Amino acid sequence: MKKIILLLCLIPALSAYCQQQTQPAPGNIIAITNKGGQQLKYSSASGVKIIKEGNNSFKDLNKNGKLDAYEDWRLQVEVRAKDLASKLSIEQIAGLMLYSRHQPIPAAAGGPFAGTYNGKPFADSGAKPSDLSDQQLAFLTKDNVRHVLITSVQSPEVAALWNNNAQALAEGIGLGIPVNNSSDPRHGTVANAEYNAGAGGAISMWPGSLGLAASFNPDLVQKFGQIAATEYRALGLTTALSPQVDLATDPRWNRVSGTFGEDPQLATDIARAYIDGFQTSTGDKEIKNGWGFNSVNAMVKHWPGGGSGEGGRDAHYGYGKYAVYPGNNFKTHFLPFINGAFKLKGKTAKASAVMPYYTVSFDQDKKYNENVGNSYNKYIISDLLRDQYQYDGVVCTDWLVTGDETAIDVFLTGKSWGVEKLSVAQRHYKALMAGVDQYGGNNEMGPVIEAYQIGVKEHGEALMRKRFEVSAVRLLLNIFRLGLFENPYLDTEASKKIVGQAAFMQAGYEAQLQSVVMLKNKANVLPLQKNKTVYIPKQFTPAGRNFLGMPTPEKLDYPVNLDIVKKYFKVTDNPDESDYSLVFINNPNSGGGYNSELAKIGTTGYVPISLQYGPYTAQGTRDPSIGGGDPLETFTNRSYIGKSTQAINHTDLSMVTDTYAKMKGKPVIVSMHMTNPAVMGEFEKQANAILVYFGVQDQALLDLLTGVAEPSALLPFQLPADMQTVEAQFEDVPRDMKCYVDAEGNRYDFGFGMNWKGVIKDARTAKYLKPTLGLK
Repeated sequence: MKKIILLLCLIPALSAYCQQQTQPAPGNIIAITNKGGQQLKYSSASGVKIIKEGNNSFKDLNKNGKLDAYEDWRLQVEVRAKDLASKLSIEQIAGLMLYSRHQPIPAAAGGPFAGTYNGKPFADSGAKPSDLSDQQLAFLTKDNVRHVLITSVQSPEVAALWNNNAQALAEGIGLGIPVNNSSDPRHGTVANAEYNAGAGGAISMWPGSLGLAASFNPDLVQKFGQIAATEYRALGLTTALSPQVDLATDPRWNRVSGTFGEDPQLATDIARAYIDGFQTSTGDKEIKNGWGFNSVNAMVKHWPGGGSGEGGRDAHYGYGKYAVYPGNNFKTHFLPFINGAFKLKGKTAKASAVMPYYTVSFDQDKKYNENVGNSYNKYIISDLLRDQYQYDGVVCTDWLVTGDETAIDVFLTGKSWGVEKLSVAQRHYKALMAGVDQYGGNNEMGPVIEAYQIGVKEHGEALMRKRFEVSAVRLLLNIFRLGLFENPYLDTEASKKIVGQAAFMQAGYEAQLQSVVMLKNKANVLPLQKNKTVYIPKQFTPAGRNFLGMPTPEKLDYPVNLDIVKKYFKVTDNPDESDYSLVFINNPNSGGGYNSELAKIGTTGYVPISLQYGPYTAQGTRDPSIGGGDPLETFTNRSYIGKSTQAINHTDLSMVTDTYAKMKGKPVIVSMHMTNPAVMGEFEKQANAILVYFGVQDQALLDLLTGVAEPSALLPFQLPADMQTVEAQFEDVPRDMKCYVDAEGNRYDFGFGMNWKGVIKDARTAKYLKPTLGLK
């Protein structure tokens, strides 16, 4: 009956019938324990039978009545993966090469990640949150997709049930390949959430990547990886689209916050610890070589480093497609990969997957002389990554690289940089032959099949079949090693208990306390005495657009949770009544370096990215630009010399300066949420104390301000003296800026931080404050 239904699915007129009839029921999850071997779990609804051989049981995933090598859990995973790859059709391998678009659970009603249930939005469908959407049913069955990117989930229980539904469906079709679910980082903080040692949460909350780096503590980061992996597996997530180990060598880049900073040695050590934590299983969770039921594949990104976009612009947009290397420092950006991600201390040895960035690494291909996006560049993928550095894991493109560019300044558009004139199928083929295994954000196998056919015409079927099987083996290994072929199912009650448990929440909170940097503490004003009266100015947030280009509303509100503040202090709206003021601000944000409105009136549209709040006009900047050119532009010079900009949130500066005036000499304490380095000279003298943080709960800041905990973190990057310094530094060179020196004589350099005794000098600073060493 199931085969008939799947055939009906291919008939458009019967699509509604298909949608109604193929919604999978997981049935009963049946468990079989092999003494001394792996436990099996399968769905009674999948049609899978059990094969007995001696005292051992095996799942007959392809339902042929015999034990195939790929079904035999006693064999090496390499043997199993090769056997299965040899059995797959080209269509099945093509599906394996796809990585789905973003999937909220349940599907959103509108927007870029919308989905339906029996043709209706979720709210009108009567579906359960854990049901598969129409779109998910289609790409799992019709397009053979087995790698799914999960974004939001309603709850751990819903995530576990959705996983079981998807796995039951996949187990019952084709050769029974399980679904490999993945996630972007999801352990960030909810700032206004309160923490207590006995409470759990939706998921444990940790500082952002910069905060982890600011601890200068690889052991702490490895602990994070272990806990995060445990929670991921309880949610049905088996691949992490992280860590982001790009060196943040240009302070203006809008993805600095996702990195481990700008120093090659620190980023290398933190990257290694992060991946060891995520990938390593121990004890009864280990299957072999460190891999097992607590392992999560780490997809390290973005090879060969995306932090040197010209002018700090980002390659998600056509206006930021070029990475430049004026300091001749291309190979330094490899270090967190080749010495960190590919040289782990743990048994898993290396990150199981790599994602190249969108950028055109301008004029770095010295062999084929191509200026194309990194996923298309054979020199960068095959010659360097594969051959020179011997990386044999999965290479997956970033999302939407094979799509057509529709606008130079839109986030959700194709990003086929350097190959815009090729067809979609030709782009798939070029990336494949450059050494890529998988296509991010593509749910349809059609272009992959077309790429195969292009290859057959050029090289013959034998070569292309072999090329497809090479990628299939790599992709399958990352599923076999995690035990998913034997047991892809979750116990929903266990998932609810594991995710966000009190011990994990406490570990995350303690890490937050270790991630905040104290830059200034004039006259030892900190720690503050509790139960005093504080004045907190409201923060104005202008209307704008987020990273996805979606509109955000204007608002005026307190920047912290006053209910939490009132557990530490009395709060007043009158500065004259206060003992001190607490000012909470964000670092300056002037946008991405491109002004669409200016472009419409005849200029190039290129403007500077400023790290100061006040108006800034670029002088002495590069002219002409190093990189340039786009099918949607009639020029190649992207210089912004003489152009002006101002921070969108420039009123944050007046929050400090106005409060300083109102306080009439009483202490002003500034806490800055820092996603990029900032020019601190605009307000530093008006602050008695300054904390910078990289994503923590309000409560963590208050614990530090009041001495419940002592600041211990160090800056993971330099803070520039001024914007002229920013313009003078090279986009590709770490730690090459003139740093700001404050009124107390302290230099805000990489590795600077203070505790109650003064400037921190310890084993961490001794190790990491040596002059940075790179590969020229």
